[in-house]
Amino acid sequence: MEFFIVDAFTDHIFGGNQAGVVILREEQPFPDDVLMQKIAAELKHSETAFVKRVDSDVFELRYFTPEGEVALCGHATVSAFTVLRGLGEISCGEAVAKTQAGDLRVKVEADKIWLQMPQGELVRTLTKEESSSVYSAYGLYESSRVEGMQPTIVKVGLADTLLPVSSKDALDHATQNRDEVVRLSRDFGLVGVHMFFCPTEGDVTAYCRNFAPLFGIDEESATGTSNASLTHYLYMDRHIGTDKINTFVQGEAMGKPSTILSRIDGAGNIWIGGNAVISIQGELNL
Repeated sequence: MEFFIVDAFTDHIFGGNQAGVVILREEQPFPDDVLMQKIAAELKHSETAFVKRVDSDVFELRYFTPEGEVALCGHATVSAFTVLRGLGEISCGEAVAKTQAGDLRVKVEADKIWLQMPQGELVRTLTKEESSSVYSAYGLYESSRVEGMQPTIVKVGLADTLLPVSSKDALDHATQNRDEVVRLSRDFGLVGVHMFFCPTEGDVTAYCRNFAPLFGIDEESATGTSNASLTHYLYMDRHIGTDKINTFVQGEAMGKPSTILSRIDGAGNIWIGGNAVISIQGELNL
């Protein structure tokens, strides 16, 4: 099996967020779950996508973190279709990604990959007590809250708590209590916490940080699904509109700034986009 390490949501190697990509031959079945788990752990990136062609422009994808399987991963999907484009397996146009979160449309461009995400769902707003617990888990208190924006669980393929903060300084200096965030993620049925700050000026829609310690990811430098959830949240809050490209900057606190794009089309579909570059290519000796 060929494998690749891809830097997603960036235009240069060693930036963005790394994903593993394993390409299976058409006649080759997916390895058993234990082996895919071991491969993901060996590659040591937050997610590894296993990709298999099932029709001319239809590909099935499964995603593993070092800790377990997840239904969808945005940056690994962008990485996978970047690899397929680079190998000549697909050309610019439309394709389909079959995932455990549903069949998703993919638009392949010369310099970007756009992924149509599952329908957004506002699961629930956190209670005052729950909100205080989440803010406290990052050393944040009353002054860090944003008037009119409530911590909310949103699901676009995966469920996250979206945690608004009042300043870039609060975002940059938040410090995670890992054990407490793991506990809260279990209690709330979440993948993790997506913290964000929306500036009032400039071209950036939001600066973000993402934490998923329950899945072995203390912090992640770029997350497609979480920023899709944030897109849905901001759209429902009337902070953004349709047919406009939104820009999310993530990973600065890790020294790996990433740019994730999103838009909502006229039909209300959420799209996540960005570019990616292949940094490593090799072969798994199994």
